[in-house]
Amino acid sequence: MTDIIIIGAGGHGAEIDEYIRYNNKAGNNDLHVIGFLDDNPLNYEAYKLSAPLLGGVRNHQIRKDCAYLIGIANLKYRKFFVDKFLSEGAKFVSFVHHNAYVSESAKLGQGVIICPNANIGPNVSIDDFSLINSRCSLGHDTKVGKFNFISPNVCFSGFTEVGDENLFGINSATIPGIKIGNKNKIAAGMVLDRNIDDDSVVFYRHKERVIAIPKPK
Repeated sequence: MTDIIIIGAGGHGAEIDEYIRYNNKAGNNDLHVIGFLDDNPLNYEAYKLSAPLLGGVRNHQIRKDCAYLIGIANLKYRKFFVDKFLSEGAKFVSFVHHNAYVSESAKLGQGVIICPNANIGPNVSIDDFSLINSRCSLGHDTKVGKFNFISPNVCFSGFTEVGDENLFGINSATIPGIKIGNKNKIAAGMVLDRNIDDDSVVFYRHKERVIAIPKPK
């Protein structure tokens, strides 16, 4: 069993903590949470976490006797603190919930998190520090780059290619073979039917609202 510290004690960190506890209860005792880091103690106080708050993130001295998981959802700070900790010698581990399906031919990078009921198909590759949230489906031969945040219920069809540092909102999806660049924000519910370059925001724009009122008899 590997002792770990979760970076971030807010909602995302609390989810990871509970996933690990659930895995351990099911007999998958790979990780043991020994503490949390957060610069705002109020985040820690908002949740019933399994281990103590060890201090702030910015002034933390890297420990060699344990590993780390990133529990910060915001992509800007997620990448900033991962890069900082790596440069100071931190070791990060990956986490796969035991209720997720991960194909034997799939490849996972360092610090990847796979949440409950996710489906990771054949020949899928997920690069470092990407988060695949609950109930996501990654079709065969999909490639996901680094530092992506994939919200719950996202569906990538086969041969989708995703770059780095993208945010996919809940229930968004791709048709087969779509290519997405870097640092994009895909709004909830969007279905991508064309390629997306870099630094784009994809969302619905409603030009009008229709209210149907029955005519009086």
